[in-house]
Amino acid sequence: MIDMHALLSALQMLGHSWQPWLVIVPGILIGLTVHAVPGLTTSMALAICLPLIPYMDFLQALIFMTAMYGGALFGVAIPAVLLNVPGSAAAVGTTFDGFPMAQAGKHNEALGLALCSSCLGQFLAYLILLALAEPIANFSMKLGPPEMLVVSLWGLALIARLRGRHLARGLLAGVFGLLLGTVGMSAQGAARGTFGMSDLLDGVPLVPAIVGLFAAAELFNLVGRDYIVDDATRRRVDGRRILAGIVETFRHPGTVLRGALLGTGIGVLPGGHAIANLLSYSEARRAARDPERFGKGDPRGIVAAESANASSEGGSMATLLALGIPTGGATAVMLIAFGMHNITGGPAFMRDHKDLVYAVILSSLAQVFFLGVLGFGFIYIAGFTVKVRLRMLVPIVLGLAVIGSYALAQNLAGPLTLGVFAVIGWLMQRFDYPVAAMVVGMLLGRETEGALLRSYQMSGGDLHYFLTRPIALVLLGLLIVSLAWPLLRDRLKRRTRAAVLGDTH
Repeated sequence: MIDMHALLSALQMLGHSWQPWLVIVPGILIGLTVHAVPGLTTSMALAICLPLIPYMDFLQALIFMTAMYGGALFGVAIPAVLLNVPGSAAAVGTTFDGFPMAQAGKHNEALGLALCSSCLGQFLAYLILLALAEPIANFSMKLGPPEMLVVSLWGLALIARLRGRHLARGLLAGVFGLLLGTVGMSAQGAARGTFGMSDLLDGVPLVPAIVGLFAAAELFNLVGRDYIVDDATRRRVDGRRILAGIVETFRHPGTVLRGALLGTGIGVLPGGHAIANLLSYSEARRAARDPERFGKGDPRGIVAAESANASSEGGSMATLLALGIPTGGATAVMLIAFGMHNITGGPAFMRDHKDLVYAVILSSLAQVFFLGVLGFGFIYIAGFTVKVRLRMLVPIVLGLAVIGSYALAQNLAGPLTLGVFAVIGWLMQRFDYPVAAMVVGMLLGRETEGALLRSYQMSGGDLHYFLTRPIALVLLGLLIVSLAWPLLRDRLKRRTRAAVLGDTH
């Protein structure tokens, strides 16, 4: 499956000059820094750096942007662990166990887990892409609205399985999120739920809303406390404990591999990185013998979420390089860089510039080692956050969040959205409604509706049409199995326990 002639040509391109390698370090550092600030996004950073792209050759430009992309995908984990603030929707699952570990004084280990999981996930994703670049391209072309509908439904099924003691409250929060996700112009061109406000025609600003739900709401809860970690002896930043977290990651190879496969596979879809993060977390919890430990500081939760988040980069790059289709804001900006060099992405690019594709993949594999070194130093510095008094930290983080939301929306809609959803998030936490379920609904509401409408238009309302879509049927079967297996497993456990008790009597 690997074109050896193109691979050797790619190695020659990378070894011929040291100039392409110069952009890796600044790219990773920019990505790490941007997403360590709540409200700022990868696409924003890439867009700011676009004026530099014409002054680079095309390979150097691609390496610079992929380095920034890879650094950002790990950068979102830093505020998720230390502040319960997901730097983007792709880090929501990381907060579930990352922040409880930080509160328990295990912030060093949690950051080490996140870093190693991100590096391993990204490395495995690009290995898969190297071996299966052409098959992935062909597979992506077969994914239509019915397949997207099943994947979206799979994501919505997470609502019933996310943490929270009350299933009904989780479902209610998810439905509320779905309603908010459909605010704005519908796929048929009708305005809904805008109350006459033009700022809502494009929908509720997602990033400010998520930052408000998680960041601002959590910061409200921290008011009145002195530090994130109450015990002074646990507030130390210890490189050896970060290394211990890195070593801990290798004790969960199955979780890493499952997250990497899910992230790569779902990353080929629009918005797949956010779904992959939550789906991987949910699947890790489902597969665990002690799922009750998740959400209370279980290392497996961080490993599952971060390996899927990082590996989604490989899937999104496969779609961009093979089909010329961006799966999100970051890859959309990358596609603009293609045009700056008069190159069109898609199947023709894969056919005519296969050596360039392999060069990007090989450089991304090398970037993992740069990310490991730079990321270690970066989290060592970021770890000092737990030593800052909350009376100083809370206003600083809130200020950065407000500035970031304003920069993203380019008007007051961003800060207003952040403020409204901060109150909603605080009320939901106070009355034990799972915020994550609402976020899943918001993320997938519009995608599910659009996929459903296009599937209906293609099928003419005839359900037999799905029988002609084998990939959709396979995905639907996997969805049913993933939902039914926990119930069957619990039933088997009860029967086994009853049998054991019967034998002892």
